[in-house]
Amino acid sequence: MSFDVPQDLYYLESHEWIDPDTGRVGISDFAQDELGDVVFVELPGEGDELERDAEFGVVESIKAVSDVYAPVSGTVAAVNDDLEQQPELVNEDPYGDGWFLELDFDEDDLEGLLTADEYEDQIA
Repeated sequence: MSFDVPQDLYYLESHEWIDPDTGRVGISDFAQDELGDVVFVELPGEGDELERDAEFGVVESIKAVSDVYAPVSGTVAAVNDDLEQQPELVNEDPYGDGWFLELDFDEDDLEGLLTADEYEDQIA
């Protein structure tokens, strides 16, 4: 099976992604597929401070409950409130409408994250 792995994003081994241009964070196509139908997403609030690699939320599916981790340290600038009423957006569009939050972060913090190619190798 082939999964969508956008080339312009950075990834954690735990399957979270970050867009370096917008600070938008979510989970990968591979992760949402592994989870199955997402039924609930718990996210932090705007203004919360996140630490790199620290848990910031929970994704609950019909199969499992999974923690979600911050790919970088930063301040939550925006949260995708649509996920409260439509958690299935995570399955339908993990890199678009299914994003979790946006962070204000230091670009130096992208060091050490996986490139798209490295992430593809990991999930192959």
